[in-house]
Amino acid sequence: MALLHEDRLFPAEERTRAIARRLYAGIRGLPIVSPHGHTQAGWFAQNQPIPDPVALFVQPDHYVFRMLYSQGVTLEELEIGQARIAEPRKVWRIFASHYHLFRGTPTRLWLDFAFQEQFGLTERLSAATADNYYDVIEAKLATAEFLPRALFERFGIEVLATTDSPLDSLKDHAAIRDLARSGVWKGRIVPTFRPDPVVDPAFDGFAANVEALGALTGEDTAAWRGYLRALEARRQYFKTLGATATDHGHPTAQTADLSEPEASRLFASVMEGTAGAAEHELFRAQMLTEMARMSLADGLVMQIHPGSARNHNAQLFARYGRDMGADIPGPTGYVEALRPLLNRFGNEAGLTIILFTLDETAYSRELAPLAGHYPCLKLGPPWWFHDSPEGMRRFREQATETAGFYNTVGFNDDTRAFLSIPARHDVARRMDAGFLARLVAEHRIDEDEAVELAQELTVGLVKRAYRL
Repeated sequence: MALLHEDRLFPAEERTRAIARRLYAGIRGLPIVSPHGHTQAGWFAQNQPIPDPVALFVQPDHYVFRMLYSQGVTLEELEIGQARIAEPRKVWRIFASHYHLFRGTPTRLWLDFAFQEQFGLTERLSAATADNYYDVIEAKLATAEFLPRALFERFGIEVLATTDSPLDSLKDHAAIRDLARSGVWKGRIVPTFRPDPVVDPAFDGFAANVEALGALTGEDTAAWRGYLRALEARRQYFKTLGATATDHGHPTAQTADLSEPEASRLFASVMEGTAGAAEHELFRAQMLTEMARMSLADGLVMQIHPGSARNHNAQLFARYGRDMGADIPGPTGYVEALRPLLNRFGNEAGLTIILFTLDETAYSRELAPLAGHYPCLKLGPPWWFHDSPEGMRRFREQATETAGFYNTVGFNDDTRAFLSIPARHDVARRMDAGFLARLVAEHRIDEDEAVELAQELTVGLVKRAYRL
């Protein structure tokens, strides 16, 4: 008995399901283009074996451990944050005994896909099957076929983007480039410029980070112009290693367009530590507009990921630091927030800004109309809490009527869990096939148009949007 049904996620109505099958068959084997995610370049530069099943499936995946935490399993029990898991089998048994918690969630789809397709496991994970799962996975992880580079090739990944601090040396990316030049390995891994540590005054160590930015670039980052030149220099360095995009994880989508004297005074107060919360927000807003200006000049695609109340659990943040599964979506406004930036750059067809949201109420009211008008704007796919079958369906239903398909950018997996990448892309392909099949069945588009759209939603739009 298989863990996954071949018709999973397809429409229940027979005629529409048959159309979805045909559309999916045409895109199932297409290469994976992953333009935004949080895997680590070091995995591929060093190509070391993944040590155990917990390091593969539990430790890097906040979708997994946040669910367990919500049901009373402590992060200490899961050894989250440990460089090396001391008792991986014990942690795995805890995970397996709680696997029922994932019923009906996208996480269950992603995990079952990996268990079945990568490890040949067909009996459902549970406390009773935990040790068999562990033994099978552990044995395969010790083989050459499960080294990171081999998995990259088996998954059919054409290009994979990481997300990187501007203070990162990118030595692992440089090592991967050297592997390609020497013919050892041709996998394409590119960095993405994520400047949050040096543009968000609320970021831990912000002033020290800005000083480090100056040391890296030889610029005087105590001065506004020197600070901007340093950011421009780092963007150029990222481009030399293949970067095509930036990413901005601001609390809001607020933008500003201050005069140079105003921006310089604001920067000085932020660096001196005398600025309050309102000034911090204004500075972040100004920096989104500065990043758009730089993107127009250097061609990097700009991604804005706003609207998350990050590190909401103060106790977890104090003990474990950032990104421990305690980020919570909040309402996000775009129409007025983006107006200053759009007044300056909105009509620039040579600029690409990809907007994401955790506030689904904004799709039809704000985001689709904005992207359906401004040449520089595109809509990113359902993100984070909404990269689920239901979230993907809601996105298509709410955005397509105003923005169409061609003001969207395909799919990205946005994951730290490497083995979930093919599973996530498979879910997206199935959901798009089902959505297009419904349009065909309702005689809103012809099937030849659906075939073309399916290809575009899988590879065409993402390659063009991200300039890959």
